[in-house]
Amino acid sequence: MFDHIGLNVTDFARSRDFYVRALEPLGIVALFGGENWAMLGANGKPQFWFGSGGAVPGPIHLAFKSETWEQVDQFYAAALAAGGRDNGPPGLREYGPDYYAAFVIDPDGHNVEAVCRVPVAS
Repeated sequence: MFDHIGLNVTDFARSRDFYVRALEPLGIVALFGGENWAMLGANGKPQFWFGSGGAVPGPIHLAFKSETWEQVDQFYAAALAAGGRDNGPPGLREYGPDYYAAFVIDPDGHNVEAVCRVPVAS
């Protein structure tokens, strides 16, 4: 549905460090950037943009796609190590039979999720 999403942050350097470290296990990396803005994405396509210099929205929910349950676990650990706060450890959720996700709160209070909808291998 979306080509990309962007948001303003209060402290660009802190948010850049958080998102680069937290999203790396999902294969999402910094692609472009400037003094107070960055574009992250996978496969060379920038899909998540953020920067400072404008009004910061109230807390929002961002859900990033994961290919494996292991990536969800790695995201959660990386996000906590990067300064995120726990908002739900990795596990199956009520949103569907194979909805495996983890949630953290970013430096601006946004709920950031990694979700995998692939059944665990038996």
